[in-house]
Amino acid sequence: MSQPRVRTIVVLAAGEGKRMKSALPKVLHPLLGRTLLGHVLAAAAPLAADRTLVVVGHGAEQVTAHLAELAPDASPVLQAEQRGTGHAVRMALDAAPDQTGTVIVINGDAPLLRPETVAALVEAHEAAGAAATVLAAEVADPTGLGRIVRDEAGRLEQIVEERDATPAQRALREINAGIYAFDVSRLRDTLGKLSTDNDQGEEYLTDVFGLLVATGEPVVVHVAPDATETLGCNDRVELAGLRTLLRDRVNTGWMRAGVTLLDPATTWIDVTVTLERDAVVDQNTQLRGATTVAAGAVVGPDVTLIDTSVGPDATVLRSHAVSAEIGPRASVGPYAYLRPAARLAEQAKVGTFVEVKNSEVGAGAKVPHLSYVGDATIGARANIGAATIFVNYDGVAKHRTTVGEAAFVGCDTTLMAPVEVGPGAYVAAGSAIDKDVPAGALGVARGRQRNIEGWVARRRAGTRSAEAAERAQERVAGGRVGAAEDAPSGVGGASQGEATHVTTDAGGVGPAKGDTATE
Repeated sequence: MSQPRVRTIVVLAAGEGKRMKSALPKVLHPLLGRTLLGHVLAAAAPLAADRTLVVVGHGAEQVTAHLAELAPDASPVLQAEQRGTGHAVRMALDAAPDQTGTVIVINGDAPLLRPETVAALVEAHEAAGAAATVLAAEVADPTGLGRIVRDEAGRLEQIVEERDATPAQRALREINAGIYAFDVSRLRDTLGKLSTDNDQGEEYLTDVFGLLVATGEPVVVHVAPDATETLGCNDRVELAGLRTLLRDRVNTGWMRAGVTLLDPATTWIDVTVTLERDAVVDQNTQLRGATTVAAGAVVGPDVTLIDTSVGPDATVLRSHAVSAEIGPRASVGPYAYLRPAARLAEQAKVGTFVEVKNSEVGAGAKVPHLSYVGDATIGARANIGAATIFVNYDGVAKHRTTVGEAAFVGCDTTLMAPVEVGPGAYVAAGSAIDKDVPAGALGVARGRQRNIEGWVARRRAGTRSAEAAERAQERVAGGRVGAAEDAPSGVGGASQGEATHVTTDAGGVGPAKGDTATE
């Protein structure tokens, strides 16, 4: 029975990336849910290497901290002075002196690399018993890239960096992708022979291939099936191009898996997102982080979801959600904002210009418009009227509000936590509630209306309001005169003392004490 092969992964992530013109190390720039470094490590992960070494240099503290979160089993290796790729690999191997078997070296800025391509490279290398294998690609424009130079028989002769290439070599379109497999013992021996006799005065890892060829060691060129996988990133323009290519790859994959994307060109889905069959994603939508969208859900247009779960057959329209849970058949938006720990149960509704934070909205409950719900529990089938505010903060601490099952909260209400509105209770519109409302009770907390006749004429004389009021009063007075002239003897409007309107102390809930209602 053959022994399993020992494999070591070395990721080169020490470069500054000067052309990015950023305080952030190049390998930490984000790209659809992962950093550049994160994409590379994800591509190499299926190899299940015995050891992963990440060479850090520029921004070493930042890269090391990110690595501890991203891949805690990987080991950072400091290259304090960047003296070339060959020097970087030598530093990595010095940190693992007992490693044997195959070493896979990957540049840290190749985010489009697929796991299948890395695996195929390693398999080709090990099957051939090669000392070294390079991943190559045929590209239309090789500017700035190292060239694969072959002999007349098509065998690898050397890898030449563009700045050191002859005009004839620069005309070649087969390029070095910066991804390699080596036999570790032969790599160690050859690294010690590298020189700095080149345009940059650095130790080039690519020179290892020429040295191995010169000594008759077997070297292999493995061509990538898709040249876009080999693209690196040197500036923000190239980063944007990679983002577009990755977006198209991700979107194509989801559509082939049974997800409907109505406008793939304006749909951005992180590689960490999960979608189920028959989900629908409309235009101008961003799905980020650990977001999940279940079967039959419709998300968009104009939606951003970050680390949010959307249940089956739910709808989210023109809204923004962060770390929220949207239950089955729930409805969100348009123009809603779900903040962390907002949880909507089945068939709950959060409507237009509603913000929800750290709150549960029960099954079938509705918060239709213009409200803030913070630190609250809303029971099943409760109805929260427009412009209701859950006042949760006293300047020092947060407090919680509970609205019971099938309770009704009238419009323009303030619920001052900690407070509870019991099951089946009503709260009159315009109330400021700071005491519990028992189950089935009506809570009222507002002053009675008082009209001061003639106030505008006295205090705002000469204004447009005063003129409009005067005209209205003249029309009313003229109507009364005409009605009195036309009425038969003894017939007219309400007699003196009769009530012609109903006043209430709870927003239209029954007549107020002392009032009478006419039919």
